[in-house]
Amino acid sequence: MTEIEAVSEEVDTDAGTARITWCEARKAAEWVLAVSHGAGGGVEARDLRALAAVLPAHGVTVALVEQPWRVAGKKLAPAPRTLDTGWRGLWPALAKPGLPVIAGGRSAGARVACRTATELGAAAVLALSFPLHPPGRPEKSRADELLAAGVPTLVVQGGNDPFGRPEEFPAGADGAAGSYRLVEVPYGDHGFVVPKRAPLGQEEALKVITDGVVEWIASLG
Repeated sequence: MTEIEAVSEEVDTDAGTARITWCEARKAAEWVLAVSHGAGGGVEARDLRALAAVLPAHGVTVALVEQPWRVAGKKLAPAPRTLDTGWRGLWPALAKPGLPVIAGGRSAGARVACRTATELGAAAVLALSFPLHPPGRPEKSRADELLAAGVPTLVVQGGNDPFGRPEEFPAGADGAAGSYRLVEVPYGDHGFVVPKRAPLGQEEALKVITDGVVEWIASLG
């Protein structure tokens, strides 16, 4: 990771051995942002790397979480229940610094964060590329998971995400029960890749993500 000082530790969970890569805040830490990957990749995802590079300068320690199946070198993610088990097992290590923890993740990891936020005492949820529905199957909505997070939630979604474009998300007033904020990354797909012909470049798209997350965390107080 460019310009990131990181320390990794392995954590045993009931789902197997997981890994946390700690990117410590470069000034007095006020938050821990724990973010996990999706079902099709790891913590090398461009959005997770961007957050780990930018947020430490804003007093946020970023914990990049690798689920046990990734640590074990498996290519297919297990069932949601097993993902939740791994996340629960990691939580004591994530909370150990004694700071409020924002539970986050991209895609399947975002679903895990939403499903377990209230139970684990997360201060907030960051949902990157929330998979609102399988591609082409809007009737298979997972909006109930998002709306049940029970804590302040930020959704960062690509404008062309086949798993759910921003306009497909249910309406809700920010601050109300079952509500959330949404930041759109114009032209972005599920991995926040923007087409070369788009008026927004790839680095600009990543800045939309990091700026939106920095602003939102500051608003949490």
